Amino acid sequence: MPAVLLGALALFGSATAAASPTVDSLDPTVAPGGNFDLGVWELQLPIGSPGSPTTIRSSDLVGADGYTNPAYFWTDKNDGSMTFWDPEKGVTTPNSNYARSELREMNRDGSAADWSLSGTHRLSAELRVVSVTKNVCVGQIHLGSGGSSTKPLIELYYHSNGDVVLGTENSPDGGQTTHYLTNVPMGQHWTYTLAVENDQIKVTVNGHTTTYPIQGGFYDYRQYFKAGDYNQSASDSTSNGAKVKFYSLTVSHG
Repeated sequence: MPAVLLGALALFGSATAAASPTVDSLDPTVAPGGNFDLGVWELQLPIGSPGSPTTIRSSDLVGADGYTNPAYFWTDKNDGSMTFWDPEKGVTTPNSNYARSELREMNRDGSAADWSLSGTHRLSAELRVVSVTKNVCVGQIHLGSGGSSTKPLIELYYHSNGDVVLGTENSPDGGQTTHYLTNVPMGQHWTYTLAVENDQIKVTVNGHTTTYPIQGGFYDYRQYFKAGDYNQSASDSTSNGAKVKFYSLTVSHG
């Protein structure tokens, strides 16, 4: 089965996105880069040295023979999903207490994506969470250049009881307000889109859209998308954690 290219031209200004696949179109015999367009992402893993997690470049992720890791990032041999595992005990960034197996948006030339809030920007996914201790962040719009803040603009969480919850940051200085969106039973497929459009945040889960204002302080910053498995609990356990399986992942800008 040929590789299925997912995703979009992530360079700022592109408005064309590749078609999302069906589960049946995913090839379980190839690396994640054979089914997903990982040329617009880099991967952060929960391993490495303290404060400096291992990062896998876009160029190493792409293609059927691209990077795979049997512990943290692999293709499920049964359904072809791009599967992330993130234990509660792992290497974290300096600004977080939680480990992650998570993709960070990049440009096609290998530079870090860093786009303005003007225009239209969308991250869409089909996924399911098959295990989680407390809750896991499966998608973000994160602040990029423009200041010293290391906060997200929004984070999308899945809780162990099935609740899907959005966190909107109150300001670049911190503080988050949470918004209950829906409930999806553990293991069930669901979809989301995180979007910035017409100076608003639009979040769509299973076809239902809610809209939120963008606070003024965020306009000093550019942004980028993140997606994957950012566990929101920490302990000394390497067996407790979150496993998240993606069936489509699409980015578009316009």
